[in-house]
Amino acid sequence: MYSMRHLEIMAELPVHSTLGSAASELRISESALSQAITAIEKHAGETLCLRRKAHGIRLTASGQHFAAMARKILSDVGELRATFPQTEGALRGPVRFGCFASLSPHLIPATLEGFDHPEVQLDVRVGTHEDLLPALREGEIDVAFVYDLQLPADIDKQSIYQTEMQVVLHPEHRLAKLARPLELADLVDESLIIYESDPSTEHQKQLFASQGLQPRIAASVPQMILVSAMVGRGLGYGLLMRRPNNAEVSIEGRPLAFRELKAPNYPNAVVAITPRGVRIPARVQALIDHCTCAMAESW
Repeated sequence: MYSMRHLEIMAELPVHSTLGSAASELRISESALSQAITAIEKHAGETLCLRRKAHGIRLTASGQHFAAMARKILSDVGELRATFPQTEGALRGPVRFGCFASLSPHLIPATLEGFDHPEVQLDVRVGTHEDLLPALREGEIDVAFVYDLQLPADIDKQSIYQTEMQVVLHPEHRLAKLARPLELADLVDESLIIYESDPSTEHQKQLFASQGLQPRIAASVPQMILVSAMVGRGLGYGLLMRRPNNAEVSIEGRPLAFRELKAPNYPNAVVAITPRGVRIPARVQALIDHCTCAMAESW
């Protein structure tokens, strides 16, 4: 029968080229490590590690497979301990989550507030799809909160809240004074301050293209906060997703007017995404559930 120590040893070996290096990392003597490998190979019934004094150590194909399985088992055991500790059933361990940049000021503070799991360590990353999707695939983050736009097929999604595009204008703009929902045809000749970040930029352009229209882009800026600031100074209008915690003023304290956008303003959603088929740890799911509740209470 393999022990946890056996698994720890085999999980460690692939990153070392000598017994001495592996033994130092495992905090045992070289002779003890060599004996442990021999015992593991006896259980396995085959050679897992080639040990040559002049050439160091090298895992066989079977050894590589054994090491990969050992790492998975150790990871699962770590998740088990983090998810089901024996102290009052409290969740504990790290949760690394990402958030789409323009969404982050509205989602992150509200999500962190009231997340009552003191033994869970939260680490936040803010970025675009180009930043967050590779980080999710590489295991650098556990979950990302993004808009449901142009997402790849290799992810799972949980809805946080439903949303749609709206128009932000200077309060004195003539279109802000209309009582009816605005149409893309109303906007096509106005100056658009566009948020330059895929997939947001492409989504806005596609809205116009779907009706054979082309917006008059006055400026492309890398932050949504700049869109609002420029709109607040009357330099143009912006398009942004309707969201909770949305103050109707710019960062400079200038008033903004938000107006409904008529179809083809397709409904969208903010979603929590995780790699397809990956089991979500309880502490990560707790954060997703808390975010959903926090957003529902923030409208």
